[in-house]
Amino acid sequence: MIKGISASSGIAIAKALVLKEEDNEVIKKDVTQYEAENERFKEAVEKGKKQLKSTINSTMEKLGEEKAKIFEAHLFMLDDPEFVGAISSKILAEKVNAEYALKTTSEELASMFEALDNDYMRERAADIRDVSNRITRILKGEENPSIGDIKEECIIIAKDLTPSDTAQIDKKKVLGFATEIGGVTSHSAIIARSIGIPAVLGIGKEINTIKENDLLILDGDNGIVIVNPDDETLNNYKGKMLKDWEFKKNLIQYKEAESITLDNRKVEVAANIGSVTDALNAINNGAEGIGLFRTEFLYMSKDELPSEKEQFNAYKEVLEKLKGKPVIIRTLDIGGDKKLPYLPIEQELNPFLGYRAIRLCLDRKDIFKTQLRALLRASVYGNLKIMFPMISNLQELREAKAVLEECKEELRKEKIDFNDKVEVGIMIEIPSAAIISDVLAKEVDFFSIGTNDLIQYTIAVDRMNEKVSYLYDFFNPAVLRLINMVIDNAHKEGKYVGMCGEMAGKTELIPLLLGMGLDEFSMSVSSVLKARGTIRNLKYEDCRKLVPKAMKLGTSMEIKKFLKDSVK
Repeated sequence: MIKGISASSGIAIAKALVLKEEDNEVIKKDVTQYEAENERFKEAVEKGKKQLKSTINSTMEKLGEEKAKIFEAHLFMLDDPEFVGAISSKILAEKVNAEYALKTTSEELASMFEALDNDYMRERAADIRDVSNRITRILKGEENPSIGDIKEECIIIAKDLTPSDTAQIDKKKVLGFATEIGGVTSHSAIIARSIGIPAVLGIGKEINTIKENDLLILDGDNGIVIVNPDDETLNNYKGKMLKDWEFKKNLIQYKEAESITLDNRKVEVAANIGSVTDALNAINNGAEGIGLFRTEFLYMSKDELPSEKEQFNAYKEVLEKLKGKPVIIRTLDIGGDKKLPYLPIEQELNPFLGYRAIRLCLDRKDIFKTQLRALLRASVYGNLKIMFPMISNLQELREAKAVLEECKEELRKEKIDFNDKVEVGIMIEIPSAAIISDVLAKEVDFFSIGTNDLIQYTIAVDRMNEKVSYLYDFFNPAVLRLINMVIDNAHKEGKYVGMCGEMAGKTELIPLLLGMGLDEFSMSVSSVLKARGTIRNLKYEDCRKLVPKAMKLGTSMEIKKFLKDSVK
């Protein structure tokens, strides 16, 4: 059994198809006809653009607009005069071959992204290399490899799969894939989840023990690959696959049903989104609202700060699509680890603890006010709620609310409509905020617990560091005690509490979170129906009885076993 990262759930059984690592090595050559060499490079770029436009169209038809944007970003790179210009400059200034200039320039940029302390931004290095490899193949006169040509059912084994690779996958033939590197936020993982095939990533060098045509069980739920299983293991997994298929078929019944327990405790199951397109997908998959709209993607997809009008139109469109259902929009969470090329920020030793999110916004009130004005203007088109991220103390919250009041006053003077009663909440993702949540609850309308960061900060663990990532644990007693305390403190003040971290979609933890009194569960769209089905088959009073017993346990393993034994 080989262990990796669970990037897309599900089980697949098939023979291994081992993709050989591409030879992307380039040799530095001095050229005398450097002007002609630069023209050769430009022609390759134009050919690459044509290929990408074709890929965008096919991806749009197969996977939808949102996934096609991955390749629009690739096209944007080839249209970027800074990226292409830097390569041309290297060819002309150093009088070197195009392949070498392309390779060295793109590697410098990819390495810069990999050095960031944010998993989403680090994964963008793969996009840079994907684009670079595409143009290198064109320069060498090689054909782009096509996973779409695979004829027999298989599980792909590779060092890595680029977005271009995964977009070509025919799920009838490629039943799943496993890679040496990669994580849950890589584009290959995103596409795997979109097309509904299991994926196990980040296996490491042990993946090289898998040989062509080995029979594999790919367990995307637990992040493992079993090589040449015995008959008993094989039959057990075939049984699991049948149950899984029946379970997923059964989930459709919950699409229009309320998220209500057997003893009539009603909660809300919402979705986390990053774009307007995601909003429609959320509704089509049964979400009862949007628990987190990550607005930074509006900024990251542009080459300059989005205007008030651009933001207003995006927020308005999401609200209109939701037709009165709640939409929690998080204000800009950028800076430190998530950099914008047009917003220079000094390099920091520890960007996760640095100049980011609400800290940046309170320092750059011009940026903050543009967003708040757009949010307020959009608030008349639906059930909008504003949420401030990275709040660590009461003073920050008060300052953020004061800026919001300034924006309201400006709009009043300009006679522009907005909802004066728009709800304002904060993310609880820093332990200091959790500890003083009794104080903070008096000055907000709601909390949303961001468990991804709360776990990291509470346990002091970098989940992307393979040496310590085992410590990153949803069942950690300290984290669960903080969550329980936050919910209790909010409810004492009559305020509701949601959870928008990955933990909200973990069905093993839903009974405990429900018992703690969590009011809203917000998660990835693919987890919504499963969570609703889980909630509708639980009794709230039974779940409440789990909490005091679980809170007395001292280890994650004890809590996990207790919940497994207690919830049938």
